[in-house]
Amino acid sequence: DNPPQEPMAIFANWLRDAEAAEISDANAMALATVDSEGLPNVRVVLLKGYDARGFVFYTNLQSQKGQEIEASGRAALNFHWKSLARQVRIRGTIETVSGAEADTYYHSRARQSQLGAWASAQSRPLADRATLETAYQQFDEKYQGVSEIPRPPHWSGRRVVPASIEFWQDAAFRLHDRVVYNRTPQGWTRGRLYP
Repeated sequence: DNPPQEPMAIFANWLRDAEAAEISDANAMALATVDSEGLPNVRVVLLKGYDARGFVFYTNLQSQKGQEIEASGRAALNFHWKSLARQVRIRGTIETVSGAEADTYYHSRARQSQLGAWASAQSRPLADRATLETAYQQFDEKYQGVSEIPRPPHWSGRRVVPASIEFWQDAAFRLHDRVVYNRTPQGWTRGRLYP
C-alpha cells in the first residue's frame, strides 16, 4: 500500500527473488524496438547490469536492433517471471555504455563468445551454417595465442535509461497489483494503475 519512493530497490529485490525461483535466465528480458516504418520488433536479450542509470545489455551495433535503436533512440523492456507471477515493464531512451564498460564485459565472456562477436554479421542473411563456422575458424586462427582479444568496434553495450518502470504482481480474480514510477526532473513519482 505504500511503495518506496524509488524503483530500483524494488527491482533489485524482485530480480533476487527471480534468481532464486526461475529455472534459468532470470535476467532474460524482452526488448522492443521499432523499425523505420514504425513496425515493432521484439526479442529476448539478457540483462548484464543495472544501476540508478538504467538497464544494460550487449549487442552488435550493426544488427537490426542496433540500427533501430540508433534511429529511434528509444526502447521498451519486459521481464516476466512466471514462477513468481510478476512482470516489470520499462520504457525509456537508449545510450551507449562507455568503452571501458564494454571492454570489461567483453573480456569477462568466454573466449568462444568473444570470437563469435567477430564472426557473426548479426541479423544479416546467412547462406548456410558452414559460412558462419568458417568465419569463426578464421577469427580463432587470427587470435590464436592472443591473451586479450580486442573488442570489435561494432559490438558494445546499450543502456535503457528508464522514463517509466511498472511493477506488476498477479492477484486473485485478476485484480492484479500495478505500481508505476515515472521519472521527472525532480525525481521519481509513483502511483497505482487499475489491473
